[in-house]
Amino acid sequence: MSERTFIFCPVLKNETAGARSVDARVEEALNLASAIDLDVFAAEPVYMETVRPSTFIGKGAVERIGEALKNNEASLVIADCALSPVQQRNLEKAWQCKVIDRTALILEIFGERARTKEGVLQVELAHLNYQKSRLVRSWTHLERQKGGRGFLGGPGETQIELDRRVITETIVKLKKELEEVKRTRHIHRRARQRVPYPVVALVGYTNAGKSTLFNRLTNAGVFAKDQLFATLDPTMRLIKLPSGRKVILSDTVGFVSNLPTELVAAFRATLEEVLEASLIVHVRDSAHADSAAQKQDVENVLRELGLGSKIEQGLLEAMNKIDLLDEQERSALMNVASRKSLVIPVSALTGQGVENLLQAVEDALSAGRREVELSLPVSDGAALAYLYRNAEVLKRADDDECCRLTVRMDDAELARLQSHYPEVSHENPRFKPCQ
Repeated sequence: MSERTFIFCPVLKNETAGARSVDARVEEALNLASAIDLDVFAAEPVYMETVRPSTFIGKGAVERIGEALKNNEASLVIADCALSPVQQRNLEKAWQCKVIDRTALILEIFGERARTKEGVLQVELAHLNYQKSRLVRSWTHLERQKGGRGFLGGPGETQIELDRRVITETIVKLKKELEEVKRTRHIHRRARQRVPYPVVALVGYTNAGKSTLFNRLTNAGVFAKDQLFATLDPTMRLIKLPSGRKVILSDTVGFVSNLPTELVAAFRATLEEVLEASLIVHVRDSAHADSAAQKQDVENVLRELGLGSKIEQGLLEAMNKIDLLDEQERSALMNVASRKSLVIPVSALTGQGVENLLQAVEDALSAGRREVELSLPVSDGAALAYLYRNAEVLKRADDDECCRLTVRMDDAELARLQSHYPEVSHENPRFKPCQ
């Protein structure tokens, strides 16, 4: 895009300790803009005592930015915050150019990156819900908004064309289409459940290296770039752990600080793979200055998705990009990892530590296993093969008709067993004692 762009990041002077660093916020805003090839001539923090109801930032900042916009012939301003419709309108009037906030920018990125039918529908739904909130009667220049999904185009819809009724009807239609897509995906998930492999989901802050790590583990060739939101649509592949045990690895959309509410809701379906995963691996950028703050952002989103209990239990953390650390930083991370079994230093780029990560995944999946004694007819080859693929066989004793097994498996594996063989129940198993 050729939009001449200015970015400002509002910073309250009394922000609490532990907040994300100002430099990191500015850098992330720049990276978001570069993700859709905007021509950014300046990005800077704007310090303020309080939020102004009318313009968010103070009068002096509005005037100073206005001069910079005029001198650089800017056509777009990005506010790295959530603007109210009134604040957006007043800033556009003051600067005589288009103004979008962080939510609109992320929606724009998602709109360009979504590839699957579901992803496209979800983005469009989120966009319309956001746009609906912008329809205030006092806004008389809606021609500034672009037609269709995006925000960054030329003149578009008028007040009549963006009528609330029309948008509402479109939202209803999109929801119906999404429900149909979800039903299809649910059928696919049910079919996948009959393939008795646990799901391991990779989650993390955007650009933490999830897709690069996914490619390293699977040779899948998923699009991976040093860019925010390079991956939107989830990808799943079958991989083998060191013992030969098979699991399904899932690459998911990256999280970001202050993720728009519209997108959390819209992409909940996309993140259902995370909700149903047997194990979550949190991929972190160990070389990023705000790695701790990014971790908190990811965990906040996971809690919104109802995964607070898994966080409390402790997530497996793949501390990625150790190839970017200096010797002292790497040594400190290795010391932490030696004390914490859930922390695994890796480099998705070079492959260092990947085998350790796979072993940690195997150990985590095996942690809840318990011994179960079964007996089944020796002629039931399918059931035997199933158990050897998915359980740890400790003992086996055969006679002419009966095979007696002692296996180690967890409750999730037992549930998948029962799903694969619907007639099986743990209390009254199909593998009943042979007479």
